[in-house]
Amino acid sequence: MLKAVIFDMDGLMVDTEIICFQVYKQILKDYNYDLTLKEYVEEFAGKPMKTSIENIKKRFQVPFKINEGIDLYTNIENNLFEKNGVSLKEGVIELLEYLKEHNYKIVIATSSLPTRAKKILKENHITHFFDDMVFGTDIQRGKPFPDIFLKACEKLNIKLNEALVLEDSEAGIQAAYNAHIPVICIPDLKYPQEKYVKQTIKIYNTLLDVIPFIEKCF
Repeated sequence: MLKAVIFDMDGLMVDTEIICFQVYKQILKDYNYDLTLKEYVEEFAGKPMKTSIENIKKRFQVPFKINEGIDLYTNIENNLFEKNGVSLKEGVIELLEYLKEHNYKIVIATSSLPTRAKKILKENHITHFFDDMVFGTDIQRGKPFPDIFLKACEKLNIKLNEALVLEDSEAGIQAAYNAHIPVICIPDLKYPQEKYVKQTIKIYNTLLDVIPFIEKCF
């Protein structure tokens, strides 16, 4: 029996993954490196910022400290947010309203920092939909490890088979699969590779498609 739906945030609910790519690209450009979209999707999408900054430092041998890299990322991203805003993905409001009307619990499980995530949710006027939230700072290991989804179920006091995860990235799919929680993927920047497709129960174009799935299956 389905009791709760666990949402990723970046790339699933809000159109921020392309902004994240632009931020990392700008950081590396300042050190004369060029980051491709393919590299971003394969190595950074869906993963905690700290993990990605550590990856950049190790892979590209950039000279900043980890905390300096995080501050640099935050400043560049905030400027882009102020300039362009952050828009909701198709079907977000409709799905959230449907879940609330049918008394499903709703929780966010995002690798993002709490202040960043809460600001994005508040600016898009959707904070009130969520019964709880889990952030990257609440766990020891980020996606693709299962910790964040296990923590979400623990906070809601539900069994793993009573939850459904919605994700857009391969790292998120892997995390849900490792947690033994059914996962639906709504791809953002990249359609998942076959091995990740096999770890999902469905792949849809938008969050709107999740409503008839729930009505049919639950």
